[in-house]
Amino acid sequence: MRRDPIELEIFKNLYHSIAEEMGAALRRTAFSPNIKERRDYSCAVFDGAGEVIAMGDHMPVHLGSLPMSVRAAIDAGVMEPGDVVMLNDPFRGGTHLPDITLVAAVYVKKRGPVARGHTGSRVRGQEFPPHTGPDFYVASRAHHADVGGAYAGSMGLCREIYQEGVRIPPVKLMRRGEMNTDVLAMLLNNVRTPEEREGDLCAQIAACHTGTDRLREVCSRYGLEHARRAAADLLDYSEELMRSFLQRVPAGEYWAEDFLDGDGISDHPVKIAVKVKVTSMHEVAVDFTGSDPQVEGSVNAVAAITYSACFYVFRCLLAEDVPAAAGLMRPIQVIAPEGTIVNARPPAAVAGGNVETSQRIVDVLLRALSQAIPDRIPAAASGTMNNLTIGGVHPGVNDPTSNDPAANDPRTGEPFAYYETIPGGMGARPGKSGVSGVHTHMTNSLNTPAEALEYAYPLRVRRYSLRPGSGGEGKFRGGDGIVREIEVLTDCEVTLLADRRTRGPWGLSGGADGAPGKTFITRRDGTIEPMPAKFSTRLREGERITIETPGGGGWGQA
Repeated sequence: MRRDPIELEIFKNLYHSIAEEMGAALRRTAFSPNIKERRDYSCAVFDGAGEVIAMGDHMPVHLGSLPMSVRAAIDAGVMEPGDVVMLNDPFRGGTHLPDITLVAAVYVKKRGPVARGHTGSRVRGQEFPPHTGPDFYVASRAHHADVGGAYAGSMGLCREIYQEGVRIPPVKLMRRGEMNTDVLAMLLNNVRTPEEREGDLCAQIAACHTGTDRLREVCSRYGLEHARRAAADLLDYSEELMRSFLQRVPAGEYWAEDFLDGDGISDHPVKIAVKVKVTSMHEVAVDFTGSDPQVEGSVNAVAAITYSACFYVFRCLLAEDVPAAAGLMRPIQVIAPEGTIVNARPPAAVAGGNVETSQRIVDVLLRALSQAIPDRIPAAASGTMNNLTIGGVHPGVNDPTSNDPAANDPRTGEPFAYYETIPGGMGARPGKSGVSGVHTHMTNSLNTPAEALEYAYPLRVRRYSLRPGSGGEGKFRGGDGIVREIEVLTDCEVTLLADRRTRGPWGLSGGADGAPGKTFITRRDGTIEPMPAKFSTRLREGERITIETPGGGGWGQA
């Protein structure tokens, strides 16, 4: 039956608006600044087969891999009305341990209880229908500032995943509308900030609740079968749009390689190689054969990350209004040999694979595609998320003799864990210079405002500015990086996972490379210590860490 283009556009925007509203609910109800301020979360809507039909405009590194987490949740067992499955296992569709995913099944015809985000809560007065299979699924994923492990913030220089934090297989956080308190207690007892974690998990449940309600409203208005058919049409439509674009890409094989500075354990560069084969049948094979074996440090990427990076790159090549649905990847095959840096096997450490290796996969894929469609590809962006984690014990204020509320801080003596990513320069594009001080590619987050950071943590922002001259020269200049200096107001453990410190982001078409990043510690006696790209150290009260992020590459001859 011929599709109605107007109706297709309506349903595309309906499903997309549901994912966006899920994200808004998550952001408004979250506890941690990482989610409320930086917006380090993602939400998506799936059909009854687990195929993604809409994604919010959230974190690319989350979104492309979410379908694998939903598939893992489905495969783990029957999901009944009111069930919410929780997981973060990178080897079962996750990315790294701090990214916790919640998946909820949506039943439309026979309403079961809706999952609520209060511990021990139950929705009463409704009968559970017999299981007939979900009509849709909704999922929310958020980066939790700590999930246990050897380092505060769960982003340290580990050698195996068991050191990185709590690894959660698909388990039911909520069962038939009631919180599974045993599962929740097991998680909260193994993290440094249990109240914040519980609050953020409840915010994710609220997001799934919002998505469930909106899907039921859509089906109530248009009918379930109509809504299902429209979802299937969106999958086919997105495939057609991708194939139409691939018709304009010259057939051939395009090859590139790029490197990570090291894995944090050694300084040996880690190679990522790709061959992109475009056929005359408007199909693409993206082959990472030739990439280095998985490494001892934590920069290993799992298969979900590599797939997510490929999804992001090819989605970016299409118009903005193309639906971000599973059909986009039907013409694209991703080959990532097992046991390599782009498809690590357990028990590999993977915390940095999600945030650093994902960026380099995007870089190398864009570099290969620049040979096929040079007028569409930008120079390299900063190529690192500059992941900073700071943890310690909140000194607060505690004067039991005073009646002044300001003299008694309830956070006194409580552990804290802060996580942020720091932006850099965007690469210049054909016809336009890069943007300065912006998150690029696999991270679509914001900065943490100084006011929010200083209110929530014993930290002080001493400097936050652009880094002049760090963008690469060219006909169009790369964007400049950022200088961010933070002073700790109590003794802290500080960890940085970053890259692009030994070689700057590459330029294109004769443009110069962007400046590599720098990091240094200022001790209390004024001594300045240059630091590597990946490290963990102790800072005493009054000491400072300064991070200068890379600039983007230039485009064209100056």
